[in-house]
Amino acid sequence: MVDVLVTNGPWLIGIAALFGFLMAWGIGANDVANAMGTSVGSNAITIKQAIIIAMIFEFAGAYLAGGEVTSTIRKGIIDSTFFIEQPELLVYGMIASLLAAGIWLIAASALGWPVSTTHSIIGAIVGFAAVGVSADAVEWGKVGGIVGSWLVTPAISGFIAFMIFQSVQKLIFNTENPLENAKRYVPYYMALAGFVMALVTIKKGLKHVGLHFGNLESYALALAIAALVGIGGMIAIKRLKMDHKADRQTQFGNVEKVFAILMVVTACCMAFAHGSNDVANAIGPLAAVVSIVNSGGEISSNAALVWWILPLGAVGIVLGLAIFGKRVMQTIGKNITHLTPSRGFAAELAAASTVVIASGTGLPISTTQTLVGAVLGVGMARGIAAINIGVVRNIVVSWVVTLPAGAALSIMFFFMIKGVFN
Repeated sequence: MVDVLVTNGPWLIGIAALFGFLMAWGIGANDVANAMGTSVGSNAITIKQAIIIAMIFEFAGAYLAGGEVTSTIRKGIIDSTFFIEQPELLVYGMIASLLAAGIWLIAASALGWPVSTTHSIIGAIVGFAAVGVSADAVEWGKVGGIVGSWLVTPAISGFIAFMIFQSVQKLIFNTENPLENAKRYVPYYMALAGFVMALVTIKKGLKHVGLHFGNLESYALALAIAALVGIGGMIAIKRLKMDHKADRQTQFGNVEKVFAILMVVTACCMAFAHGSNDVANAIGPLAAVVSIVNSGGEISSNAALVWWILPLGAVGIVLGLAIFGKRVMQTIGKNITHLTPSRGFAAELAAASTVVIASGTGLPISTTQTLVGAVLGVGMARGIAAINIGVVRNIVVSWVVTLPAGAALSIMFFFMIKGVFN
């Protein structure tokens, strides 16, 4: 049956590329919107600015640092030995998975649901493998581990966000002179954001460009960058025109202005971390198809990325956000809880930190759940009444539905594609 791959190879690669682009478009519409939603929702930046920031940093993250998680998702979830006799089934399955996950993401984005792109593609891959090939082809233990990480990640990011927000309240807002204290402490928050951002860049990004740093060097470099960001922040804050004799309300407004600057830094962080982490969901299955077809049916656990795959994923993500990202931004930024720049900053920094922790361990986490967890953490810091329970309920339902929806669609497409090519 490998003849199928030889005769239809270019067709299969072309269709996989098209659906991979659709999937990347869905990731942009859904996931990037939630990476930028807190910044837009707290009015720190406009939608137009968010799109420009995302274009630059998502593209950079996807293009420079998009290599590590790809292999985890592709190798870990299904056992490739089941496909050695019929490698074309794996090709059909990956194509079906991309189409299924892409369609589900676009439908969810239209409804304004922040679902997980990672869930969508995992559900799709598990679906076609279990029903189309054999239930034994799925590494259920690995799937269980990933499901476990979905409970753990929102909890971690929610806790970090809660702590960051509480510290901002204690050190700045609940003091006699919030403005003075903002000038004193915000550079430290900036340095912390710089440290997290630098660490994810060094650990995730640079090794794909051929630069390797040891652990000690990485941390030293990240600390140096953090110091620079902190000093830069200090200078920027000094230049802001503010009236110290103003009443507390006006002072609060001015402090939020300072945090708005910070939000831009964390939005860039989040976009870069997200690009590096989630482009794998679109390019992993595509890379698998290209490698199997090009090698004449040989399945290798790690496929070298062909030059056009990463740019395809990166461009797809950016276009999805620009054309379709508004609704999910609205859900995350405005509908869960009322965000100000200081609250949004706490949520975003917590989410970025969680992404760093997870991508260091190679776990395919869901950026969406990380961020929703962080926004909830910030809301909880103000009491349960500050959270819109109805919206949270809809989000949780959409998370639960994502796996079976991805699986059902991919099973259907798998048999259709198999029928067309066999």
